[in-house]
Amino acid sequence: MQWQSEDLRICFVGDSFVAGVGDETALGWTGRLLARSARAGRPATGYNLGIRRDTSTDIRARLREEVERRRPTGTELRLVFSFGVNDATDEGVGPRVPATTSRDNLIHCLDVAGDAPVLFVGPPPVHDEEHNRRILLLNNDFREICDACGCTFVDVFTALEKHDIWRRQVRDGDGAHPRSDGYTALFELVAPAWDEWLRS
Repeated sequence: MQWQSEDLRICFVGDSFVAGVGDETALGWTGRLLARSARAGRPATGYNLGIRRDTSTDIRARLREEVERRRPTGTELRLVFSFGVNDATDEGVGPRVPATTSRDNLIHCLDVAGDAPVLFVGPPPVHDEEHNRRILLLNNDFREICDACGCTFVDVFTALEKHDIWRRQVRDGDGAHPRSDGYTALFELVAPAWDEWLRS
């Protein structure tokens, strides 16, 4: 066995989609990305920090401690963020997190990341058109912030909204989460940006 001198650590921070809820293989899109990296000769220690129902406000509250625990001296830390669907959930009195607060939370998260490279995977669509309209607006806000801050943003909403497998599995499931084939579709959208991001 050849030992790797590099200690690359990647934190995947977000919600149930990061956690891979619904995937019977338990890989989700994050596990598939880590496997892809290992096959390409750059293995990483991956930390799945996805918590079901977490909003950007919840993530903001826990992010600094989560990151600092996994950033000892002498390691390379990278961060993958993905959230927003729960922010845009309407519980009868408006979205759980106002859009302006969601934007502020993302800016704060990018500040906490410091010099760690960040990849942001935008929120995916669900089986609810009104919810999707709010998700899309947030997706566009997040992309604008990431572009301004120079971090990589991957828009998965646009493609998945029209993706037959994603739409069918979300519809036939709990209305939000797909099964393995849906997560594979999400992974395939992120993979090219992931490869480029790891080379940067």
